[in-house]
Amino acid sequence: MLYSYTAKYTRLQKGYMGQLVEWPEVVTEGADLDECRALLRDALREMVLAYRDLGKELPPQGALIEQLPVEVDLVSEPT
Repeated sequence: MLYSYTAKYTRLQKGYMGQLVEWPEVVTEGADLDECRALLRDALREMVLAYRDLGKELPPQGALIEQLPVEVDLVSEPT
């Protein structure tokens, strides 16, 4: 059975951090985006195997990601 999880990548000073939205415990870092993707896939595979060994149910898949714009006034600060 094919599951699809949602990956979130965050740019760091030295590379990227990858994390699954639906499964936050699956997290890794890589020197570049391609390495981070590969490492995140490996971490996901390992976590699936660990959950199976423990008899735990896999987290639900299919998160919805959207950007929420917000206007921030950088000129004046609240007092």
